Amino acid sequence: MSSKSEEVPFGRRGTGKPTINDVARLSGVSKKTVSRVINRSPLLNDETRRRVLEVISDLGYVPNPQARALALRTNFLIGLIHDNPNAQMVLNVQQGILEALQGTDFEMIVRPVDRGSAAMLDDVRHFLERQRLYGVILLPPISENDALARLCDEVGCRYVRMGSAELDDPDHMVASNDREAVRGATAYLIEQGHRSIGLIAGPHGFRSATERRQGFEDALAEAKIKLPRSLIAEGNYTFASGLAAAEKLLDLSPRPTAIFASNDEMGAAVVHAARQRGIDVPEQLSVIGFDDTPISAHIWPPLTTVRWPIVSMARSAALKLLVSVGGAEAEADVSEPSMFLSTLVKRASVTPPKT
Repeated sequence: MSSKSEEVPFGRRGTGKPTINDVARLSGVSKKTVSRVINRSPLLNDETRRRVLEVISDLGYVPNPQARALALRTNFLIGLIHDNPNAQMVLNVQQGILEALQGTDFEMIVRPVDRGSAAMLDDVRHFLERQRLYGVILLPPISENDALARLCDEVGCRYVRMGSAELDDPDHMVASNDREAVRGATAYLIEQGHRSIGLIAGPHGFRSATERRQGFEDALAEAKIKLPRSLIAEGNYTFASGLAAAEKLLDLSPRPTAIFASNDEMGAAVVHAARQRGIDVPEQLSVIGFDDTPISAHIWPPLTTVRWPIVSMARSAALKLLVSVGGAEAEADVSEPSMFLSTLVKRASVTPPKT
């Protein structure tokens, strides 16, 4: 019998699908070495890595995620844990994460929680232990909970916290400069000549609400403009709460000539409430929002807003997880940024007040 007839076909039982054993045999290395190449272990020389990668490419070998997960004692899952009422914000975060995971074996799993529940930490612990996640991204406001970050450490789960201020060391955080951005947006209203400016604040317990309110108050203080309590209305980042807050501010006599809303949902609600009362925006009322979500550009007039780079922040958060150990698959710079700058987007909803 010729030697050619004795060749073992690729894959088990001659299926033609190459296996890790085929890669090892053709590379002249052990199966363990192939596994190290796949997992990007630093314990290899460049020549061995190059040879194995060439064989993998030639064969069209695709690593088995389940086998890799077993070897690494974890799953190729990135968790997104949140308790946030702003659906658009959560969708934007998911978009950023999925962009980072594209082309890798990783998948995303989303887990809503109730931050007001006494059992929240226990629920998260059970979730992390059951799913054996590669890492988690914590969305505000629960990202501001230091006990939750400690819990991730205790169970050995990598984590990155997203927020509107610095919450942790750079490896475990991505943040935005909400306070400075809102101070600049409010200063823009003041530069236009507005002196009676209302604020629709964000919900209690959100660091973003605190930072944005502080930026608003800082700008007024710098311009030596007093802020009566009557010019502050509370919201919770939803359209309905924005409507209720806008009604309160527009009932004032005299009413404010401008309103800063702490997110676009509430900013759009201000425009809606003004239109219902026959108040022209921006001729009789200027409005600024925060986020630069699609709603800000789709309403009329288009909403001046602060562009919050939430998609980029989420992408960076995911990449921080993927490069947190040497075996990650993502092509990412290990020095992913931790601070992202928000910028003012000037549209048609702001004009100088009529005297």
